[in-house]
Amino acid sequence: MDLEAEIRALQLDSADLKDNVQESAPVPVEQQATEDHDQEILLPVHNPAKAKEKAAQENAAKEEAEEEAEANKKRHLNAVFIGHVDAGKSTIGGQILFLSGQVDDRQIQKYEKEAKDKSRESWYMAYIMDTNEEERAKGKTVEVGRAHFETESTRFTLLDAPGHKSYVPNMISGASQADIGVLVISARKGEFETGFEKGGQTREHVQLAKTLGVSKLVVVVNKMDDPTVNWAKERYDEIEQKMVPFLKSSSYNTKKDVIFLPISGLMGVNMDKRMDRNVCPWYSGPSLFEVLDSIEVPPRDNGPFRMPIIDKFKDMGTVVMGKVESGSIKEGDSLIIMPNKEPVKVVAIYCDEDKVKRAGPGENLRVRITGIEDEDILSGFVISSTVKPVPAVTEFVAQLQIIGLPEKAVLTAGYKAILHIHAVVDECEIMELISQIDMETREPIKNKGVRFVKNGAGVVCRIQVTNSICVEKFSDFPQLGRFTLRTEGKTVAVGKVTALSSGVSSSA
Repeated sequence: MDLEAEIRALQLDSADLKDNVQESAPVPVEQQATEDHDQEILLPVHNPAKAKEKAAQENAAKEEAEEEAEANKKRHLNAVFIGHVDAGKSTIGGQILFLSGQVDDRQIQKYEKEAKDKSRESWYMAYIMDTNEEERAKGKTVEVGRAHFETESTRFTLLDAPGHKSYVPNMISGASQADIGVLVISARKGEFETGFEKGGQTREHVQLAKTLGVSKLVVVVNKMDDPTVNWAKERYDEIEQKMVPFLKSSSYNTKKDVIFLPISGLMGVNMDKRMDRNVCPWYSGPSLFEVLDSIEVPPRDNGPFRMPIIDKFKDMGTVVMGKVESGSIKEGDSLIIMPNKEPVKVVAIYCDEDKVKRAGPGENLRVRITGIEDEDILSGFVISSTVKPVPAVTEFVAQLQIIGLPEKAVLTAGYKAILHIHAVVDECEIMELISQIDMETREPIKNKGVRFVKNGAGVVCRIQVTNSICVEKFSDFPQLGRFTLRTEGKTVAVGKVTALSSGVSSSA
């Protein structure tokens, strides 16, 4: 009996112990888990500092990714197509866009039909670049056509300049935005000679391109498939032999900065890929795309921001267009428009057709700004950094080289002309001839007064303009310090700014 009672007592103790273990062990673990879970849920709500830090980290990572994408972006070049009227500039531009996939077959068929209806079958490729009716009806480019294409390593902005002498001011506008030039020459019998003779646009375009800072030139001998040429080496050599001395006289280094190549723009031969030796057995050099890809990018200026305005329009605010000549720009920047000293804010930036957060020197941009109406902006105004704005002057000292005065004419104080400097076109007057320049040393001749100069001479002079314009000294800023003087439809002189007048305005 005592044994049974003992066994029962042991069973009861064991049950009590089991209950105690179940009650004491799991409860704290469940509570802890619940507390931890609650704490996790409550943390973001009750810790705004941590949330702010997380957002800042995300923004920094995003900006870093954007900067990396910017750095890995293909290099960018602005190429202007220049040359005498009817050399085939617009046709080559159209063919480039077709070969690089910017234009599809259906569009080409539409242009072919349109050209055929106008009895101008060979013009259909030019219709890609020449978009307005006046250009298509006359077969002449009037405005500077603008398009974008890419090769394996480079993004190009293609600027199709007009070749007719009546539209040289538009050509100047196109060349002033360019890094490199593509000089198109027609190999067709009689056409090369017309463009190259005195008064032909081949000569004037080359001189203007060099003056406007186009340091590299690709000389494209076009229409080599023409029946009068038929890919003849003799004709190609003849053109090259005549062009080289002229290019040298225009200050081009023909060994380092000039490349010649034969093509057919209409048929697309030797453009995107090298041509078959059966077509042209004597040429084994690169294609046009290879040449463009291999050209070195000119050094970019990363100083204070400068973007001369070439055009403006209204589109959900004020939009300005231009090429960044120096510095960089990003959304939200506070800048100033000179010479009218209007502070503006950058709302959006478009590069090619894409919206971007930032852009650097050399890019052709459309920038949406606030703080100014489009009617208060003129071509030639400059968007500039507020810290070091571009100077605005009505007078400056310049070195001038006389290249195109009419026969027996001379340049004296009081001579009036039209000044072209970056995107500015303004009337000007030579106020004073200070000293003549020795054309061999390019240095002013001291202690020698000068009353007049003739063609081929150089002179230091003081120039006054009608309106306040934005310029820089050539030594500080070549892009905003080189200019041309034109009168009666001809270029009479090229020059560079050497000193700004004492009445400079450069702060708001």
